[in-house]
Amino acid sequence: MLRGGAGILSGMKRRGLALHWQILIALALAVIAGRLSGTSGATLGVRWYAVYDFLGTLFLNGLKMLIVPLIASSIIVGVSGIGGEGGLGRLGLRTLVYYIVTSLLAVLTGLGLVNLVRPGIIGGQPARNVIGLTGSVQAVAAHVHGRGMADVVGIFLRMVPTNVVKAASDNRAMLAAIFFSLLFGSFMATIAEPGRSTLQAFWQGVLDVMMRITDLVMRFAPIGVFGLVAKVMASTGFGAFVPLASFFAVVLAGLTIHMFVTLPAILWAVARIKHPWRQHRAMAPALLMAFSTSSSSATLPVTMECTEKRAGVSPRVTSFVLPLGATVNMDGTALYECVAAMFLAQAYGLHMSFGTQFSVVLMALLTSIGVAGVPSASLVAIAIILSAVGLPLEAIGLILVVDRLLDMARTAVNVFSDSCGAVTVARLEGEQGILEEDPRTRELS
Repeated sequence: MLRGGAGILSGMKRRGLALHWQILIALALAVIAGRLSGTSGATLGVRWYAVYDFLGTLFLNGLKMLIVPLIASSIIVGVSGIGGEGGLGRLGLRTLVYYIVTSLLAVLTGLGLVNLVRPGIIGGQPARNVIGLTGSVQAVAAHVHGRGMADVVGIFLRMVPTNVVKAASDNRAMLAAIFFSLLFGSFMATIAEPGRSTLQAFWQGVLDVMMRITDLVMRFAPIGVFGLVAKVMASTGFGAFVPLASFFAVVLAGLTIHMFVTLPAILWAVARIKHPWRQHRAMAPALLMAFSTSSSSATLPVTMECTEKRAGVSPRVTSFVLPLGATVNMDGTALYECVAAMFLAQAYGLHMSFGTQFSVVLMALLTSIGVAGVPSASLVAIAIILSAVGLPLEAIGLILVVDRLLDMARTAVNVFSDSCGAVTVARLEGEQGILEEDPRTRELS
């Protein structure tokens, strides 16, 4: 069964099947293989359960390997590029403030819902056994407690590393590495030539290499997910899907609130748009494109055309706000990352103090910016957050069972937030006539 599944996965790669379809097929094969083999099935003396464990662990190790160089290079390149292009003037400042505030609101929405619904608790008990989490609760709790996140002041103290090399060598100290990367990228843009160009070329080269390595690791995602999910199915069966359904519902509810309540409220209160619901109509073509492609970057041309022709925002604003937003503004992704981390903490039966939850919020906010442009960005970002707060990565593959539909939904939210940012910034810049006509009367070329 395992050899047959591996052969099918290899055949999918040769035929160039899209990664998300490969993962979905791998999930289906994993369910079948796990249920057929159980924990005791073996071939030639080799237990299939051990093979599943090997494949899943190897894939998770590959993800961990990416964390430090990928997040550092992506943040340094992104921040230095904004500063180097003179993008931190009034227009840039308003844009960045909008992106930070809306992402923070999205994360807080997810945090509130996950604490209210508690999808990681089934029948009053942590769902760790139901979804097949094997890590020791005591060891995990010791890791989380050992990070000393009991108070917010301590978190800010740990943001400033005493030894940046040591911080970079520890995935659980990523908040310090991210802070240093933000500082480094900001000041790198201010130094004189040729030092600035040399450093920019170096870090761009590092980022390009890491993107290629990330792409390599993600090519093996179907096999890694197969191992992770087959292991769970072998030990727990279909009971694992009960908490996953709750997790799915919480994320979808959070995305819905952010898209249909929070962002329209910002348009009404900050941008002074009398009819904020017209923005949904104006962006309908872009939202459909985002939902079907799961890519903010691929949707960007349609997003810009809708924002200019149907919402009435000037090209001056859209040409700056929207490309930047497609790279760094990931409201839906940040919400998803936060809910995923809290869901797994609940499944382990861990009490997350206010300080620890605040740390999750910060990490979700920063990683949604730092890894937005990489393949399967949410997967890498969740790995970063879990490592930072001391949680094992073993359940990441299981979350991918519901990831595809959530990826489509959160990409639509990301794109809609970008467009609301363009409208808000344009109104703050003094532009008039935005969304004063019914967008349905304006057709795209």
